[in-house]
Amino acid sequence: MAAGIREKQTVALKRMLNFNVPPVKNSTGEPVWKVLIYDRFGQDIISPLLSVKELRDMGITLHLLLHSDRDAIPDVPAVYFVMPTEENIDRMCQDLRNQLYESYYLNFISAISRSKLEDIANAAIGANAVTQVAKVFDQYLNFITLEDDMFVLCNQNKELVSYRAINRPDITDTEMETIMDTIVDSLFCFFVTLGAIPIIRCSRGTAAEMVAVDFHLNRVNLEESTGMESSPAGARPKKKNKKSYDLTTSDKFWQKHKGSPFPEVAESVQQELESYRAQEDEVKRLKSIMGIEGEDEGAISMLSDNTAKLTSAVSSLPELLEKKRLIDLHTNVATAVLEHIKSRKLDVYFEYEEKIMSKSTLDKSLLDMISDPDAGTPEDKMRLFLIYYISSTQAPSEIDLEQYKKALMDAGCNLAPLSYIKQWKAFTKMASAPTSYGNATPKPLGLFSRVMNTGSQFVMEGVKNLVLKQQNLPVTRILDNLMEMKSNPETDDYRYFDPKMLRGSDSSVPRNKNPFQEAIVFVVGGGNYIEYQNLIDYIKGKQGKHVLYGCSELFNATQFIKQLSLLGQK
Repeated sequence: MAAGIREKQTVALKRMLNFNVPPVKNSTGEPVWKVLIYDRFGQDIISPLLSVKELRDMGITLHLLLHSDRDAIPDVPAVYFVMPTEENIDRMCQDLRNQLYESYYLNFISAISRSKLEDIANAAIGANAVTQVAKVFDQYLNFITLEDDMFVLCNQNKELVSYRAINRPDITDTEMETIMDTIVDSLFCFFVTLGAIPIIRCSRGTAAEMVAVDFHLNRVNLEESTGMESSPAGARPKKKNKKSYDLTTSDKFWQKHKGSPFPEVAESVQQELESYRAQEDEVKRLKSIMGIEGEDEGAISMLSDNTAKLTSAVSSLPELLEKKRLIDLHTNVATAVLEHIKSRKLDVYFEYEEKIMSKSTLDKSLLDMISDPDAGTPEDKMRLFLIYYISSTQAPSEIDLEQYKKALMDAGCNLAPLSYIKQWKAFTKMASAPTSYGNATPKPLGLFSRVMNTGSQFVMEGVKNLVLKQQNLPVTRILDNLMEMKSNPETDDYRYFDPKMLRGSDSSVPRNKNPFQEAIVFVVGGGNYIEYQNLIDYIKGKQGKHVLYGCSELFNATQFIKQLSLLGQK
């Protein structure tokens, strides 16, 4: 695991795009021009890893969806990257019959069956195109990498392996087997790409054990205000523009602060902005001297052809303009996040949730919080109450529960998630929150001093100083027990699968008694960035240890509550 999973999957994709031959580094020759044909699954796998420019550098002149209307390009080879589904195979056979391309390099995301290979062979023979089918490969790339140490199974058809799909009370054995086969196929692809054979630890009697025995994608979409528009009748409401931003590995600010608390992010954005402004005056002065305005490539080129005296400033100009673009990006994102924090009072909710889980005294009753029309969305209120309900050692009385339910309904909440959680809690041993949660002492971040300045881009008035605690979430505690080989009631019953042990041997007794240095955490039913970041923070304090995090799909709170709603509907 010395090389991250992102690097390994990227290398595999580049090899595939180079006709399954490793690309030659520092090659000065022209690449072989080709077209890339993918389905939605292939598109989701490639898009977080390779930009359009990188694809073009590898000779990809066109990248098209398999089921789109495509014109024939008979003098160009085509690289296919698709799932081996019946529908996809039929369309590929149609391409062969229509003689769309010069040659065909067929790459399947998961392993293709022999019967489907025979379908392709028969189509090639019928179209007299056998010699044009240059290569057929199983790529074993059926997973999506979002970070060096994070992956998810799928984005398309993710409802197939969703939390709701796995926890439906009416699910049949056949349906569960299909779900498990889907998860196992993706995990197998992950370990093939990683080049590792793992020892598997899993809890008993869960979907995770079934997987063991069988052993929208780094893009931010947000609405931003365009400001007030004056008119004779007065100021109109703010208009919202929808914008998308790609967060890539080349963005150093994102790489450094993607796991940082929001106050720290706001602080750093402000510092970057001030640093840029310190250089901006020099850039403007330079442009004024040269008689050039604007920030386009033409202006930069004209500057580059000028006197040697200005060479240093000119050479740094493109880098400075790129820095400004990234500052604008993160300023817009941070401003949008701050607007959400203010409008929904998320800082208050954050503080309240921390106090509930750590059994601290509440400044305001839970009923008052739910009833406050100015605080939070219906999803925020339902999430808060579910945290209270799950964390309570003793469930509220029926009279109190009816009061809470009425307040939630008056706030516009759907009570279906509560119905499911009541059933879930009745059937689990997890009657209360972990006692270790509140052990850490809250420490204010104290990062608002700079961003509260009048010159700041972020007007933080009305936002509480967020209080963060250093504690391990359940997934991190489980990992710590298993990696360090600790005896703990939480994990003592975990099953143990070692590929080096003979079949039939006791799968509860570890062969290895030494602590592990590397681990892959995989969550069946859905994961989230909070778990991921908690694991990353934990492993930073463990020198020489490495962790990868994966899940069947990524949730935010709203998406998870929607899943609970579907499960709780009668």
